[in-house]
Amino acid sequence: MSHVALNDATLHYDDEGPSDGLPVVLVHGHPFNRTLWAPSVEALTAAGYRVIAPDLRGYGESSVTPGKVFLSGFADDIAALLDHLGVERAVIGGVSMGGQIAMEFQLRHPRRTLALVLSDTSAPAETEEGKEFRNRLADRLSAEGMDGYAAEVIDKMLAAYNVTALPDVAAHVLGMMRATDPEGAAAALRGRAERPDYRDSLGAVEVPVLIVVGADDVYTPVSSAEDIHRLVPHATLTVIDGAGHLPGAEQPGLFNASLLDFLGSRVAGGA
Repeated sequence: MSHVALNDATLHYDDEGPSDGLPVVLVHGHPFNRTLWAPSVEALTAAGYRVIAPDLRGYGESSVTPGKVFLSGFADDIAALLDHLGVERAVIGGVSMGGQIAMEFQLRHPRRTLALVLSDTSAPAETEEGKEFRNRLADRLSAEGMDGYAAEVIDKMLAAYNVTALPDVAAHVLGMMRATDPEGAAAALRGRAERPDYRDSLGAVEVPVLIVVGADDVYTPVSSAEDIHRLVPHATLTVIDGAGHLPGAEQPGLFNASLLDFLGSRVAGGA
């Protein structure tokens, strides 16, 4: 683990694998941290890829920016981290909010985007109802902390059956949620409530795109992934059986097989 001061924040990150390997950035979702990606980091580095997994500002060990943090701020943090590491172009992948950050990165830094990996995410702007919900939740987390929220959503973050079937995974996911600074989570929720619509920019994407979704995701169901696939016809769509919102954690073997196949067949040869 390393850390760097950039854009008025201190980001902690892992930079694993060979320094000359094809760089892959993995962006966690809310309210997690970079350890969510541990199975994918292991699989990718074993295959010769360089994997960069940051704690977003407000999450994990990175510093907290109170108030409101927009997806554009997260995306620019990643660009600054790549500058620090001397990486010009990278595969940008993310899950849930991390997938939206990946879409924002592609929008703001298209020449630096070698490919996109979009896991369990959605492209439209937030609805008015969604804005109210996220802002209310931000206020609640600031006031109450993370414990109650974590207990309420664990059977939505994971497929409900995996909470009992995969106790170690459930414990890890709960631990990440409970350890997140409430002010960091709240700031991201407020910023995410004002996210733009990514459908037009996705429709213009020419780099390779992998869309992954858990078959039993209740937050961003298979239909959301199919909507993105219709926008990006050249994309590869993979549905992961036996998984909910976090297939990389719930079914790492299937998820990583899909990711490695995509990188090997669609990205590495043209990099």
